[in-house]
Amino acid sequence: MATTTQDRLIEATRELLWERGYVGTSPKAILGRAGVGQGSMYHHFTGKQDLALAAIRRSGDEMRTLVDRVLGGGGPARERIAAYLLREREVLRGCPVGRLTMDPDVIAADELRAPVDETIAYVESRVAAVVQEGVDSGELAAHLMPRDIAAAVVATMQGGYVLARASGDTGAFDAGVRGLLALLAAAAPVDTGP
Repeated sequence: MATTTQDRLIEATRELLWERGYVGTSPKAILGRAGVGQGSMYHHFTGKQDLALAAIRRSGDEMRTLVDRVLGGGGPARERIAAYLLREREVLRGCPVGRLTMDPDVIAADELRAPVDETIAYVESRVAAVVQEGVDSGELAAHLMPRDIAAAVVATMQGGYVLARASGDTGAFDAGVRGLLALLAAAAPVDTGP
């Protein structure tokens, strides 16, 4: 599949933002990674911030698509949440959207922060909807607060990424996921029998 110059610029920027953050993502680095000339960048985008916004939006779109695919399928709520938590990922690289929350230049720019906030809110809302399905079906205990569980899922993942990157070991991420899944399993209603 052929990619356009605009797509190559966006993809290069996405990768560089993930690796280096906003400040470390220079126009020169973008052009080098994309394999295009300076005129191409300014033909498609007004500057670095405009290109970064397109890259952040694309990362958010991909994350929403992934969340919909994993959580949107049929089956028990706990299995879908487990599939989301246990899916293959590059833990030591961190989350391509979540890492942007620690980038002061992204957070300081309302336009750049908005798609980050929207993506995280979307993930939380999708997880909360699955938890609510589990509560409604009786698979999960009625006292669970779906929004709180969704916040715990996102916090566990994002915190796990940070701890794994800090230690250079995926163990912290894996332990957090295992712990959260154990808590969800314990949140199943107790069968008191007939």
